[in-house]
Amino acid sequence: MANQLHIYTNNPTAGKTDGTEASSGTGLTPISVTLDASKAESAAVKCAVRCDEGYKIDGGVTVSLKGTSSAKWKLAKDGDFADSKAALDGAIWQDKIALTDVADGNVIFWAKAMSSEDEPPQKDTSVSIEAVGKVVVV
Repeated sequence: MANQLHIYTNNPTAGKTDGTEASSGTGLTPISVTLDASKAESAAVKCAVRCDEGYKIDGGVTVSLKGTSSAKWKLAKDGDFADSKAALDGAIWQDKIALTDVADGNVIFWAKAMSSEDEPPQKDTSVSIEAVGKVVVV
């Protein structure tokens, strides 16, 4: 069975099927953040998880971070935040989140990248966001 569960970025809308699918191992459309390495700062990116049409998740989806620099990232469930600033200020940031009611419409979550003022400028591609759930036919 092909991968029926996908992660989207590029400002997806809750319950819709918009957004741009994030890389599925290709690296062609990564979730990308630019931070100033001379400052300690954070940026949040709105993301979504959804199944292909005709599929849903039985139970929940666990979304987690993998990779050597994953400590510089956090995840949060959506709280109907108006924008990334509201998410940064109001979300509960964690290493792993559980999302429910995942089917063929976007379920929103947020990813936050962080920098510290003592790190050198770098292009870090070591972190992946992983979504795991039991996909079933509707």
